[in-house]
Amino acid sequence: MSKTLLGLVLGAALGLIDGFSAFMYPGVRAMMVSIIIGSTFKGLITGFATGYFQSKLRSLPLGILFGLAVGFALSYAVAATSPDPEGRHYYSEIVLPGSALGAIVGYATYKFGRMPQRRETA
Repeated sequence: MSKTLLGLVLGAALGLIDGFSAFMYPGVRAMMVSIIIGSTFKGLITGFATGYFQSKLRSLPLGILFGLAVGFALSYAVAATSPDPEGRHYYSEIVLPGSALGAIVGYATYKFGRMPQRRETA
């Protein structure tokens, strides 16, 4: 599987798991569908960006750092723009799993994704 496709699939799967983990917080049950969809979409974007980055650069430390940074940035944006009804923001609950998702995808795309094949022209 190519690095970009692996990043997409893994990012979506981890984003879905991240979204379902919100069931632990009783105050957000009314927003579960939007949380699951948003987390999956955030994982797709992070996975695609990280997989694409890894397919171009091929560096384990930079790939993990890039995934961590993309996951952090997207998660921070979501946490900053979505307070609960009392006005509180869930930075640690959103940013930490999103950043971890990016780091995991950065590692996995480096280790398990394959580079695109170059076509030979006759």
